[in-house]
Amino acid sequence: MSQNLTDIFLQGLMAKSQAVPDAAIRQAKNCLLDYLGVTVGGAIFLQEHRPAFSHVCANDEGACTVLGTEYKTTACNAALLNGFSAHVLELDDGHRMGMIHLGASVISAILAVAEKERLPFNTVLKGVVMGYEAAVRCACALQPGHKVRGYHVSGTCGTIGSAIGVAFAKGYDSARMKSTLACAVTSAGGVLEIQEEASELKPYNLGRAAMDGVAAAMMGGLSMPGPDDILGGKRGLLSVMTDTPAPKHLTDFDHEGYCIEQIYRKVYAACRHCHPAIEAAVAIRNDAGLLPEQVDNVTVRTYRLAISGHDHADIQGLSSAKLSTPFSVALALVRGRAGSVDFCRENINDAEILRLAEKVHVEEDECLTEQSPAVRGARVSIRLTDGRRFEKSVLYPKGEPENPLTDDDIRQKTISLIQGYRNEWTDHILKKIWE
Repeated sequence: MSQNLTDIFLQGLMAKSQAVPDAAIRQAKNCLLDYLGVTVGGAIFLQEHRPAFSHVCANDEGACTVLGTEYKTTACNAALLNGFSAHVLELDDGHRMGMIHLGASVISAILAVAEKERLPFNTVLKGVVMGYEAAVRCACALQPGHKVRGYHVSGTCGTIGSAIGVAFAKGYDSARMKSTLACAVTSAGGVLEIQEEASELKPYNLGRAAMDGVAAAMMGGLSMPGPDDILGGKRGLLSVMTDTPAPKHLTDFDHEGYCIEQIYRKVYAACRHCHPAIEAAVAIRNDAGLLPEQVDNVTVRTYRLAISGHDHADIQGLSSAKLSTPFSVALALVRGRAGSVDFCRENINDAEILRLAEKVHVEEDECLTEQSPAVRGARVSIRLTDGRRFEKSVLYPKGEPENPLTDDDIRQKTISLIQGYRNEWTDHILKKIWE
């Protein structure tokens, strides 16, 4: 029998894990820093706006920390709750080619198991690198057909990445790794409908992915035999979850570099599809010194997949606002920012911002569609009431590998998100990660 897709994929991952370079480890440390900021910040936000969150955290005793709270719980519950918190601010990292968020699921799963089982920090870092590798490769193999079908890739491939990350952190052999992958693939789920209307449950897909990744690695550790080819089989991952399978992403391990080195990090607290338009709007506002009342019309031209689900001006809550390009652009033009503190209930009810959002029209730019997902950009054109026009294009918004955050940028982002929360703990953690 010829070698199957699953075996090739796992052999490639195992080989790549043997000598992870310093650059990838440095990225993993920065991913941990970024993750701690968005997760603790998210937990603080949830406890303030959804007090019942604390009651959920306190339901089960265990050895694993629910970040940003005083509670400990089981590994699966900690992964679920931390994964949810990590995504609730819409500031967590991701990968543009795979259109996937990563740290919220992968790191939540690994840290929960690491705390429970006292895993060494170096194996945690390896798990992060390899979990990102597995998640991104699977996501790229499924997109864009995966999203078109309505799947939320951060939930589906996030499950795979979190399970594989835990497996590498625990030092699994090939048999346990293959069993873990089978469990993760069959657990992979999440639909994009969960983010529609006034829903605030989008982060559930990432928390659930982390929780299921822990469970998949736990069962995979039993080495129970699974199917021969869970990825390429006739009812495997590529057959069931996409109309555009690209198996090369699961088999081509010849090129140098690691997927974790190609991630983006966020500075705006909105869906990544909105970021190029936000950045362009801020630049026009600052360069032209324009006032919101001067704006007559705004046109955002972007790639096709950034339109559906992101072109609404009818804002039905915070999550709806974070997914809306019209609202995000209006917010940027009025406030000059679009950070976590700016996406607040006061602003989503602000009459000036909402009126301006109605003037923002989103349409497809076929050239940008052709370039995506390698380039996920936007062209913003603003016409003023006096007839003047301003235009700005952003192809790589701040945080992309072509326009990266510095180490200090990441550190400052983390500190700003957890400011006031156990300052002595924060300083200790930041120091320990880099030591």
